Amino acid sequence: MNLDKILSIGGKPGLYKMLTQTRTGLVAESLLDNKKVTVSMSSNVSVLSEIAIYTLEEELPLREVFHKIQIKEDGGKTSVKHKDDKLVLEEYFFEVLPNYDEDRVYVSDIKKIIQWYNILIDHGITDFTLPEEDSDKKVKEEKEE
Repeated sequence: MNLDKILSIGGKPGLYKMLTQTRTGLVAESLLDNKKVTVSMSSNVSVLSEIAIYTLEEELPLREVFHKIQIKEDGGKTSVKHKDDKLVLEEYFFEVLPNYDEDRVYVSDIKKIIQWYNILIDHGITDFTLPEEDSDKKVKEEKEE
């Protein structure tokens, strides 16, 4: 499973797997407790594949941040917990992404990223590479530059 079907729903903890779309919203299943929830169109829903993190040069897709964490942790869970001290979290994130924009990436964002990464690893979602067609397009764009 890739990040295109994994959702963050505003006001609800954890991550959700999108099961189906309905006329008025969607049905999702919690990755924390496997409960199904219906989500209306008016809810604040973010697809993980569409989230990016600010760096000093550009916005880096969340999947690439997850991939960097995965490399640092040899595919395992993070060595820090999302409830650790602010300085511990910032130091860890700086090791993963040394050029992140400290003015626009808050500790609350770092906590979410670490928590989400650990949830994904717990559920065997470990493929943070680009889908084939996106990867081909990115390679083509890099050659043109």
